[in-house]
Amino acid sequence: MGSENPNPFQALFQTVERFSNCVQTHLANFTQQAHRSLPTKKNPLISISSSINADSPATNTHFLVKKPAAPVTKEELGRATWTFLHTLAAQYPENPTRQQKKDVKELMSILSRMYPCQECADHFKEVLRANPVMAGSHDEFSQWLCHVHNVVNRR
Repeated sequence: MGSENPNPFQALFQTVERFSNCVQTHLANFTQQAHRSLPTKKNPLISISSSINADSPATNTHFLVKKPAAPVTKEELGRATWTFLHTLAAQYPENPTRQQKKDVKELMSILSRMYPCQECADHFKEVLRANPVMAGSHDEFSQWLCHVHNVVNRR
């Protein structure tokens, strides 16, 4: 047992952290393309900072997004996303509430609209149209996700 991970959530946290880093990198790239006229400092980390303008009675918040050191590839983003989704499916309850079913369907819909890779987002929209989310139980959602992953991989 000494070689086993003492914290069963550590792998999940690491997966979520990798996914978060991928999303942050692509978001930073997107916002830099959309706001090329904004001055940014050359720092390899993404940081969001806010400041309050003391001269104004209203709060004035400024956000700075800094360029990442090494953007992730489309393949790295895809792997991180599938890892996140399969981890989500593994944690999905056997008897989900109406809200949980709604949430997982909404998450898939949001991914198909906001995924950082537009080509992948468009393809996922097509896949969802042909394969509506099945989330009535743990087994149903897990099998649906595996099927959809296989459909995406065939492309």
